[in-house]
Amino acid sequence: MRRREFISWLSGAAMWPLAARAQQDKRVRRIGVLTNLRENDRDASSWITAFRQQLERAGWSEGRNIRFDVRWGAGDLERLRRHAVELVSLMPDVAFAESAPAIVALQNETRTIPIVFVGGSSLIGRGFVASLAHPGGNITGFISFEPAIGGKWLETLKEIAPAVTRVALIYNPRTHTGPYFQSIETAAQSLAVNLSRQPFSDAADIERGFDSFAREPNGGVLVLSDPSTQLHLDLIIAQTARHRLAAIYPFRWFVTAGGLASYGVDRRDQYRRAADYVARILKGERPSELPVQVPTKYELVINLKTAKTLGIDVPPSLLARADEVIE
Repeated sequence: MRRREFISWLSGAAMWPLAARAQQDKRVRRIGVLTNLRENDRDASSWITAFRQQLERAGWSEGRNIRFDVRWGAGDLERLRRHAVELVSLMPDVAFAESAPAIVALQNETRTIPIVFVGGSSLIGRGFVASLAHPGGNITGFISFEPAIGGKWLETLKEIAPAVTRVALIYNPRTHTGPYFQSIETAAQSLAVNLSRQPFSDAADIERGFDSFAREPNGGVLVLSDPSTQLHLDLIIAQTARHRLAAIYPFRWFVTAGGLASYGVDRRDQYRRAADYVARILKGERPSELPVQVPTKYELVINLKTAKTLGIDVPPSLLARADEVIE
């Protein structure tokens, strides 16, 4: 081979991997999204939109180089399982899971497809990750709450309504694993509050539980972070209003819908951060090397209109600490 031909061949060989990678990068990537919420949920749709928009900022836009397959579980664990099977069969490049039930459903179907989540808790104990700093498997993401938050919820409720001596814990045992019970019970002892667990499986259970609990005075409600309480948001808020019960919720959207107060993370922000993780994985990073993130900032939101309707005078000190006051 002549020298000029050899140099030409060598240059072509060197450029081939770059050309191949450039060609490969043009393929459309697939993102499987599994949520346990309803498609017509006013907040969930906006979170998915925020997720898509953040990916666009990172260079991934639908119709050009990415495709979304979104499935809604609507609080039905069997439906969630079927959706997980379907999504995994589509072989997405990355799966995005909202809530612990969605994580479980996807993990049961794949240990290789990268999964980014929001909303999980007790991840190490349930075998989702080896550690928060080094997940070690195919799952990573953003925890909404740490177990100690339960005590803070109860303390905030008691501060808003000091007369409360009885508190009902609202949750669905099929979709809530109980990570906050211990911290809530510890706080209840120091606050002289009697706890009443009010598990439910459907709307009728919620109504019966409220009717029974409200028969005695000085009651309050703590709505736990649970996909099922989100699904029954309007009913729970209506029941607290009907029985004139002070209530604390885990997320802001409960308060904008008419609830009294919330203390929790900004879920829309978590969806954006999760999109950043998805973008990094699409560029070659491994979920096992992306640390699970815990909340660093919580927001207190108070609905003064609801407080007045319930006859509650929110302490000025609490209003001063609130991140948002709805009037």
